[in-house]
Amino acid sequence: MSDKANQKNNVPPIPGRPAGGANRFRGQNVKPKDFKGTIKRLWSYFGREKKLLTVIYLFILIDSFIVLSTPYLIGKAVDAMSLEDTVDFGFLHIVIITLLVAYISNALLTFFQGWMMAGVAQRIVKRLRDHLFEKLQRLPVFFFDSRTHGETMSRLTNDIDNVSNTISQSITQLMSGSIIIVGSLVMMIILDPILTLASLITVPLVFFLTRSIAKRTKILFKNQQKELGILNGHIEETISGLEVVKAFNHEDKAIEKFEEVNNRLRKVGTKAQIWTGFLMPIMNVINNLGFTILAVVGGYLAVNNMITIGVVASFITYSRQFVRPLNDLANIFNILQSGVAGAERVFEILDDEEEPEDHPNAVPLVNPKGIVEFKNVSFGYRNGVSILKNVSFRAEAGSSTALIGPTGAGKTTIVNLLTRFYDVTEGQILIDGRDIRKYTRDSLRKCFGIVLQDTYLFSGTIMENIKYGNPNASDEEVRAAARMANADLFINRLPKKYHTELSENGGNLSHGQKQLLAIARVILTKPSLLILDEATSSIDTRTELHIQEALANVMENRTSFIIAHRLNTIRDVDTIIVIQNGEIAEMGNHDELLEEQGIYHQMISNQYKSLQEVENY
Repeated sequence: MSDKANQKNNVPPIPGRPAGGANRFRGQNVKPKDFKGTIKRLWSYFGREKKLLTVIYLFILIDSFIVLSTPYLIGKAVDAMSLEDTVDFGFLHIVIITLLVAYISNALLTFFQGWMMAGVAQRIVKRLRDHLFEKLQRLPVFFFDSRTHGETMSRLTNDIDNVSNTISQSITQLMSGSIIIVGSLVMMIILDPILTLASLITVPLVFFLTRSIAKRTKILFKNQQKELGILNGHIEETISGLEVVKAFNHEDKAIEKFEEVNNRLRKVGTKAQIWTGFLMPIMNVINNLGFTILAVVGGYLAVNNMITIGVVASFITYSRQFVRPLNDLANIFNILQSGVAGAERVFEILDDEEEPEDHPNAVPLVNPKGIVEFKNVSFGYRNGVSILKNVSFRAEAGSSTALIGPTGAGKTTIVNLLTRFYDVTEGQILIDGRDIRKYTRDSLRKCFGIVLQDTYLFSGTIMENIKYGNPNASDEEVRAAARMANADLFINRLPKKYHTELSENGGNLSHGQKQLLAIARVILTKPSLLILDEATSSIDTRTELHIQEALANVMENRTSFIIAHRLNTIRDVDTIIVIQNGEIAEMGNHDELLEEQGIYHQMISNQYKSLQEVENY
């Protein structure tokens, strides 16, 4: 469908049938959500993993205890070798064996933490991806009109991958790092308060450095994800429309635009990586400064017999354990910036407005008679700009109605309103005397069979594509539908016939063949009402005759709406409605409208140049 509307979105739509609406959103900056609020919302996805997270946290506690005990043991070992008269080899052996066991235990616990956390991360990301994909199915048509497919896909893939990396890499490091920092600080205070004060001199530098860089990287990572989405959108559009690109010799411009977007992504990505890369070298300088201070103060205290050499050795190790998690946490914070930026973009879609809920008293539409009535229907994309203006007509059960008129007149809008892709601004649309808003949306749409001018086929076999609207149909029913649509002949000429695999959107079939399959797909659903949007526009004249005959059989006893530009296809319909500027200009059957010598007669004259052709028509 190509007539679009936006009743509930804040984006000003284009009056008339919008083309390329996605481009209008590419330059917009999305206001970032609250960092803490995003983290809190992301944490809500951990609910089902609480038991396993408890086990992981227990492992982290044990591992942290082992890590905190090793510097103390190293100090005791140094003191055992620093005795004036002899070395306590027995105690030294015990310490060495204990350290060996501690390091092996640390390695095993670290492995199991990573293994379990990887499973937790993937299950959480799976749920997030499921929720996002389910949300996409509930969003209104306008949502997909307002942004590129590639940008939406980027949120479903790249952004969620960033969330996955953040969860798998950050959670355990945050837990263990916090415990190590606190534990190391406590042990340093116990060993010597003076050295503890000396080691804490560099902590404010680390804090302010991390905070300053984090502010910049947060914005840069957000912009990086945005530019990546734009790049994906351009790639998807270019590949999907490659034939058009080549037909208009647009390859150089496509490359130029790709380079432009890719260059912007390179610049913002480079800045993000540079600022992230600043952190570790500067942190190393600060760490070395801290170790120098410790060496000077510790050496002075040891020379004056205020502490032992073993205490200095333990303290330097504890100082490393205290500072390293600070460095790690700073690095983790950068990872968090990227992950939260991705989560924000995912939550933006999850928070987007869905299609309105069914009316509380809505009832299913089952086996409708097919009496359709428009009562004073008006519709617009925004206030003050109407696409349809006070449209009223009635289609009796089993009748056929053709909608004709210039491009942008509102023909497809009528169909979109009838199927409730959008809801009317004013007036009512009735089926069998009841407002269609009083029917459940799913049951309403199941009663329609729609054949679009630009059909879409999914990857899979021909059999699966025809069964798309009726998965429970038998193979014989599929073949019968294909015969009725005149698709059976070309299908049987294919190597695997009905089990022939189709590429994306049926790229290995001609446009006409794809449309034949689309018609067969609709026939198989056995709809009560039909909508044909230039259903035979891409089919040769000979095939068109067979299709017209097949459609006549399908339309029998079904209320049908036909959008047509080739007027020879609608001569025998019951009612022809001429739409101009969103209003009904003329209405009647073919003979009546010709006699009026009005707009319809002029349209016929434009297609059939000679008066004799018009009269014969």
